[in-house]
Amino acid sequence: MLISHSRQNPRRFVVQAGQNMFEMWVYVWTLTHGGGVARPKDEYRIQLTGIKPPLTLNPSGPTIMIGYEPNLQCFAGFDLNKHQTFSTRSPSIQIPITTLHRALQDGFSFVTKGNDEIAVGFRPDQFLAYVLNSRLLHDQGVDAATVKILSRVVALEEITLDEMEQLPAERQRVVQTMSRLSRDTSFRRKVLAAYEQRCAVTRIQLRLIDAAHILPVGVEGSNDDIANGLCLSPTYHRAYDRGLIYLDDDLVMKINPIKEQELIQVGLAGGLRDFKAYLGDRIHLPQDRNQWPSVEFIRAANRFREINK
Repeated sequence: MLISHSRQNPRRFVVQAGQNMFEMWVYVWTLTHGGGVARPKDEYRIQLTGIKPPLTLNPSGPTIMIGYEPNLQCFAGFDLNKHQTFSTRSPSIQIPITTLHRALQDGFSFVTKGNDEIAVGFRPDQFLAYVLNSRLLHDQGVDAATVKILSRVVALEEITLDEMEQLPAERQRVVQTMSRLSRDTSFRRKVLAAYEQRCAVTRIQLRLIDAAHILPVGVEGSNDDIANGLCLSPTYHRAYDRGLIYLDDDLVMKINPIKEQELIQVGLAGGLRDFKAYLGDRIHLPQDRNQWPSVEFIRAANRFREINK
């Protein structure tokens, strides 16, 4: 529950987690690219506007510093200890947008920054998990070896006992915590297993597939049920998320003619014929009919993306 002004940093919330209730302070800004041809295309940033250093911390609970990317509807968490004081001359904090892309798949993702900081991408459904573990993640996860193992853990790859024993005890605790969170809520694991790790459109495996939400994360009514999932190769996943293709009530993947014409008009339709060759047929489906895409999710997704069939 928000208990402060909605546009003033830090936003103050009262949160109930199980039997515990606590106050949480959140410094939050929108993640943007910010333009500029010299800036890397995947570099997104928050601008620390509207506040002066040093940042005030919550004396009785967690304080977090995050960015929100509205198109992906995903968050980036930064180490508050690294940024409690800062230069007031155009202060900003950067993160690769690819970190958020990975978080959409796995729930969490991690990247090291040049100031010995670990930044964390996380989905909205993992917000509370991030809040409860943010200090542990940022304090203990800064070395490259730990970040590499954390990235494998959230992707549900197996970590050997020997690899774990090479980490200090506190960092082992971080890895174990993230492993538990990821396996408890892993949408990717469930969807890939249901579809036998095959793209629902091309039927290709080759370990080159994503778990896509039919109704996107963050949209009202979306969840991590298998019936809200599709197994898609990365190209078809991006095309689906951007509304270039859509699933109809008969479970046939089709091209969106409006988006198709937009590509043709701007001269970006190269390869479209080959891309469309896999469309128009019923998709590859799980053996268990209970795991098939839900018509309710399909219709809600098409309304959200304004698909006019």
